Amino acid sequence: MQADRGAIGAGALALVLLLAGCGGSKEPNLMNVRANTNGPDEFAILPPKPLEMPENLSALPTPTPGGSNRTDPTPEADAIVALGGNPTAGGNDAALVAHATRHGVDPGIRGELAAADLEYRRKNDGRLLEKLFNVNVYYRAYKPQSLDQHAELEYWRRRMAGNPSAPPKGVEKDR
Repeated sequence: MQADRGAIGAGALALVLLLAGCGGSKEPNLMNVRANTNGPDEFAILPPKPLEMPENLSALPTPTPGGSNRTDPTPEADAIVALGGNPTAGGNDAALVAHATRHGVDPGIRGELAAADLEYRRKNDGRLLEKLFNVNVYYRAYKPQSLDQHAELEYWRRRMAGNPSAPPKGVEKDR
């Protein structure tokens, strides 16, 4: 009688684990990252730009209470400048768009890539226990598509290609 209860309990536990592995959303979530606290999101906080002394104090702009100021962070504009674009051009940075579309544009590419990535994530969304314990499987799933940065750096160093963020071995950066 006692062995029957143990078998029934083990069977019930196995059934619960099996059903837990089958549940969830239709889209696989490979990055199972959750905050453990109710505190602020440290990635949502952008530090202000440093204060600068203007050359002409009489040419300062009129204050705009509640509006933007010169020290407000502008991550999108900073990224556009880092990529060689013009942040004042808005969405009409013709040189950047011309370079990106020089080989043609497929209007349905976003939908095709989204469907292909969804299918890939469904095939690589983790094993039963990884799903049950919310283990992050993102890096393992996309490892075959990742670039070995060290091998790539050596490849370009052998071809004498300059890379200011990673100078050749033995060369110190100018400080």
